[in-house]
Amino acid sequence: MAQKSEREPAGLQDLMDRVRQSMGGGQDPNKRKVHFSFWYFLIALMVISWIHDVMVQQQRVQIPYSQFKQLVQQGSVKNVVIEPNRVTGEITAGELANRRFAAVRVEDPELVRLLDEKGIPYTGRLENRILEAILSWLLPMAFFILFWGFLMRRMGGGPQGVLSIGKARVKIYAEKQVGITFDDVAGIDEAKVELQEIVEFLQNPEKFQRLGGKIPKGVLLVGAPGTGKTLLAKAVAGEAGVPFFSMSGSDFVEMFVGVGAARVRDLFAQAKQNAPCIIFIDELDALGKARGLNPVGGHDEREQTLNQLLVEMDGFEANSGVIIMAATNRPEILDPALLRPGRFDRHVAVDKPDIRGREAILRIHVRNVQLDDDVDLQKVAAMTPGFVGADLANLVNEAALLAARRNKDRVGMAEFQEAIDRIIGGLEKKNRAMNPKEKKIVAFHEAGHALVAMNVPHADPVNKVSIIPRGIAALGYTQQMPTEDRYLMTREELLDRLCVLLGGRVAEELVFGDVSTGAQNDLQRATDIARSMIMEYGMSEKLGLVTFTREPRSAFLDMGMAPRPREYSEKTAQEIDDEIRRVIEESYARVREILTKKRHFLDRMAETLLEQEVLEGEALRELERHVRSE
Repeated sequence: MAQKSEREPAGLQDLMDRVRQSMGGGQDPNKRKVHFSFWYFLIALMVISWIHDVMVQQQRVQIPYSQFKQLVQQGSVKNVVIEPNRVTGEITAGELANRRFAAVRVEDPELVRLLDEKGIPYTGRLENRILEAILSWLLPMAFFILFWGFLMRRMGGGPQGVLSIGKARVKIYAEKQVGITFDDVAGIDEAKVELQEIVEFLQNPEKFQRLGGKIPKGVLLVGAPGTGKTLLAKAVAGEAGVPFFSMSGSDFVEMFVGVGAARVRDLFAQAKQNAPCIIFIDELDALGKARGLNPVGGHDEREQTLNQLLVEMDGFEANSGVIIMAATNRPEILDPALLRPGRFDRHVAVDKPDIRGREAILRIHVRNVQLDDDVDLQKVAAMTPGFVGADLANLVNEAALLAARRNKDRVGMAEFQEAIDRIIGGLEKKNRAMNPKEKKIVAFHEAGHALVAMNVPHADPVNKVSIIPRGIAALGYTQQMPTEDRYLMTREELLDRLCVLLGGRVAEELVFGDVSTGAQNDLQRATDIARSMIMEYGMSEKLGLVTFTREPRSAFLDMGMAPRPREYSEKTAQEIDDEIRRVIEESYARVREILTKKRHFLDRMAETLLEQEVLEGEALRELERHVRSE
């Protein structure tokens, strides 16, 4: 009894499907919709007619008109058909017996009389010009219509079309197309925990609605470039198994006023039709920059687009199933209206990974890489402080390319070390010819950096010293490897770092009695440290616990906005300059004292660099022990 309706007849099932489709019911997405068109019928008719003519022509034998006249005189033809341009019939005797023939007709008044004399039946046929009319009139019209339709599709059908300028240029990823889960994200565990609640809401909204809770409408991912903000948003969509709408903030703004607002409306309309889903806006600062921030005047189109975004974010319910996620690395310039509760309720910081996070990220990126037994990912993570996920992915790729270039079967630690040097210092340029004097200056310069770093208490250990030119302007470099991740710097640590930067310049002056242009970047960084100590960190006893900078700076980018007029007197400015100069001069005197006491070690290190060009950290420490024993 219960199995009566399990299987319906095929015809009834098809009929019901058609009824449901005609009434607007749900259609099977796997079935393609077939549309009948008159053009299909016309093309099929022309193809059938052409095939028929070809097959008939293949069955007939073409003969000259003179041969046809001879066959008539012999009485060897029958069923003759006289057409305006040809004569056809059937041959009854000879080698071509029982074959149909065709001959081009010529003006012959005697033909009918001859056929009557021989008693051969014949008939006439008018030429059919219907097909010719179809070909001469309808074919050009069909070509014109098809060409016009192609132009219209090019102009308005795609996201780049001229007539679709108000459509959102959004990339839509279906549930199975995202292909990224939380297993593909590492090093940002805190952010993953924050976003797990979003995933649970999309999978089981009743759990939160039962107690009257509302999921945050918007989630703002804030972090430095390359930390994995976009990857994290895709992982949320992949975990929840919902469609993912991805769009950049710059895709909204165009030169035409009103286009951006129209695209915002279209984006949210598409999202509501596909709820539950996730809208992801990358580089939100291109769209959501604070209104009125530019004193000259804002861009009307950008401000209208931002206003429309604010309206749309207020226009749908929190439990509608549409989650808005956005990413930016400049949250300080965003409009406050975007950041208030009810729009982007939750701000998730995606910070640079620590040493354990870097190791976890490396393990994800080396899944498909054949590693040698000597590869220690923990050591590689320790050698890459400040690297984000994108840097580590590039590091693994560079190491794999180096191993392939050397025809190795596995990627070893040497390739990882060289890839780190290449990313930090640039491409190695062994063919750049330096004269012996310049090479000696570079050797003592880098030896000065390394020696000072080995003799101040708060400097990071030296991992490598090289005098091989790299990149555009680097003639050598000293690499230090931190023992742990640091988030705060004390005054003594900053002074020691400043001393290490001055080590190269002081070594040149001490050895050669002259200085070169090679310390330009060192002096710039040393001046920045001293200026920050005096103006930002309040580390001057003379000026006291006062800060003198008010320009907004990005927490994730090494840049600030347009500087504001200073709010201190000329006398204070002079005191600031004096304090900056004092800090640098005291550090200079300290470095000169260290290098003077260690002059013998400085000479030996420079000589070894001139011979070997590269000194690893262990080799440096062995050289130091050897010099001490002498």
